[in-house]
Amino acid sequence: MGVESSEAKETLPRPFSVAARLRSFRHAGRGIGYFLRREHNAWIHGAATIAVIGLGVRLNVSAADWRWLIVAIAMVLAAEALNTAFERLCDLVSPSSNELVRTAKDVAAGAVLLLAIGAALIGLITFAPYIFTS
Repeated sequence: MGVESSEAKETLPRPFSVAARLRSFRHAGRGIGYFLRREHNAWIHGAATIAVIGLGVRLNVSAADWRWLIVAIAMVLAAEALNTAFERLCDLVSPSSNELVRTAKDVAAGAVLLLAIGAALIGLITFAPYIFTS
């Protein structure tokens, strides 16, 4: 009864540190760099992002419409980055073939696809009035 497991011990948060916050930004930047350099799907989403930004500038979309486009872009890129992290973690935990890991990875990839479809629909709805009234 008197023995506590290490899991049961609560650790107190460290005091705020500007240096620690700067390190966390550096770690995040390293992760984004990895994602952009090594993930083919990031390149595809990056090309789509450039196309959307170019079209938005060309059509002179309103600030309200930019908000939707930025949210759609950010959600897809974040989902793809999370999917990449999830896949790497799965590969570490289960390097050999495993049906449950495969299913988990497929579901995560499916989540990105659902967001990408939603983003494409947001783009169509946003750009349609600019294209068809010009």
